[in-house]
Amino acid sequence: MVRTGPTIHASAVLIGPHAVLIRGSAGAGKSRLALNLIQSAPHGPLKLARLVADDRVHVQAAHARLVARPPAAIAGLLEIRGIGIRQLPYEPLAVVSWVVDLGEAGTSRMPDSAAITTNIEGIELPRLAVAPGCDPFPMVLAVLTSGSVLAMAAYLDRARSGRRESQSLTTAGLRARSG
Repeated sequence: MVRTGPTIHASAVLIGPHAVLIRGSAGAGKSRLALNLIQSAPHGPLKLARLVADDRVHVQAAHARLVARPPAAIAGLLEIRGIGIRQLPYEPLAVVSWVVDLGEAGTSRMPDSAAITTNIEGIELPRLAVAPGCDPFPMVLAVLTSGSVLAMAAYLDRARSGRRESQSLTTAGLRARSG
């Protein structure tokens, strides 16, 4: 059995090689956004969009990345409000590259740098906060098609890498002085 981290109230969709983790309270539109993303591929603006998990997601930090998996009991299941639960093809594992938070009160038009990242299981990720009552799909699609998420993820990777290198250099310098 694969060991997983905590289960969080969220949905996850693999879009190309990157997964988006969609968080929000019950009824915020997580499943609807996941379905909209999945339906926008392959003949729409997205080449690949596939369900990872809906409603509950196992998350785990692994090798400086956040990995998402569906709980076995609901793998491949997506709730479509007003229709019911449907079985869809799904990915058993995906690396989360960014987070969408639905129904975030106090969302500003021009968020500061602290508001555009979030930390889950010790992994810092780019974050898009969507105000209550705002349709998240056009916003998410704009971010995906503009490359904004990839640019932010690359920036965070460089920052993490720089911290590790600086920690390694500091540790090596301390060893050299004490040795």
